[in-house]
Amino acid sequence: MESLLRGAFAPTSLAVINDSARHHGHAGDDGSGESHFTIEIKSAAFKGKSRLERQRMVNRALGDIPGQRVHALAIRASAPDE
Repeated sequence: MESLLRGAFAPTSLAVINDSARHHGHAGDDGSGESHFTIEIKSAAFKGKSRLERQRMVNRALGDIPGQRVHALAIRASAPDE
């Protein structure tokens, strides 16, 4: 995920946090240890975009990962000056 996001947005900061352990035994936990993630990303590409537009941009950049290989994805996308 990190390389896809770096390639798509050239972020000034990026954190991909695996939250799967906190959701062990919950819906969507497939036992892989890679089912729930939080993405915190800052990029000039998000300037002037709504929260929904930013989330759609991130989801598009990740292709089939959200919903197919990852059950839950929390996205915190912002412009560098925010």
